[in-house]
Amino acid sequence: MQKMESDSFSRCHPLLNFFYFGVVLLFTMFNQHPVFLGISYAGAVFYAALLNGWRRTLRQSLLLTLPGLLVVALLNPMFNHYGVTMLYYVESSGNWITLEALVYGVVLGAVMFVVIQWFSCYNQVMTTDKFVYLFGRIIPALSLVLSMALRFVPRFLNQLGVIRNGQKAMGRDVSEGRLLDRIKYGLQMLSILVTWSLENAIETSDSMRSRGYGLRGRTAFSVYRFTKRDCCLGTLMAGLFAVFTAGCASGAAYAVYDPRIVLAGFTVQGSTAPVSVTPWLAGATYLCFGIFCFLPVMLELYESRKLKQSRKKTGTDIGMTYRQIYEELEQEGKIL
Repeated sequence: MQKMESDSFSRCHPLLNFFYFGVVLLFTMFNQHPVFLGISYAGAVFYAALLNGWRRTLRQSLLLTLPGLLVVALLNPMFNHYGVTMLYYVESSGNWITLEALVYGVVLGAVMFVVIQWFSCYNQVMTTDKFVYLFGRIIPALSLVLSMALRFVPRFLNQLGVIRNGQKAMGRDVSEGRLLDRIKYGLQMLSILVTWSLENAIETSDSMRSRGYGLRGRTAFSVYRFTKRDCCLGTLMAGLFAVFTAGCASGAAYAVYDPRIVLAGFTVQGSTAPVSVTPWLAGATYLCFGIFCFLPVMLELYESRKLKQSRKKTGTDIGMTYRQIYEELEQEGKIL
């Protein structure tokens, strides 16, 4: 998959985009069942690869996700000593490192970095225009502040690159000179960056105020329309959401790591979850959640297939048309 400027799901109505990311983020942040986390991470990685390309996605996962996950997984059993399965005794602190604390550290790290992966997709799909379109009339001031905050980090990093290139051309980069000179150059770059961010915020505020943003009765132009495709997709998303929400409410997402590891649908070290979840309900919950997470990728594949078939049919129709014209001209020539 190559990097794409806009996928099929990004071109859907902003309400569907916001609902989708709200659901996957909430279920990822407040769900500690490894099956749900694995499905969510797979969906986030595939969608990020669709938006940004495989190379950038894998680089982010390997350089950020995996090391951070290992750090959190190792730090948690060092400071938390709950659990009954002893693995290693630390003589200096007089505490045991337990399997439950280690596994829970992995789960916490997975939750953190799956959410980061989803937010990388969110920044690509939910643009400032979409956010202001959804909440501009309900909470105009807050929606403007939130939209500016969500795009602040990428713009901050881009402007930092511009400032550093300018300073490097003047021989004032942080990689040049003595240690004191490097610190001085770094502080100068930070000062320039903070000044730029404050000026940019003031200019944005003055611009929106001059346009009458937030005034009662102010109308706004919008290119977003709720189409028939959006209606069908919204119905499908609502149905999937209802199924896996009911499954989670029934206990399919039950997961406890203290004092023993207890997971719904699994028997771990002879322990079973104290919830009565039938296998078919658990399977349906996992399946519906997986379809929901992979919905943008599936939609893009479906749209790409339809486009290829349409192009192939159009080419065939054009070829038949030219052939018919040629045969008609040939017959007219014979008649003449």
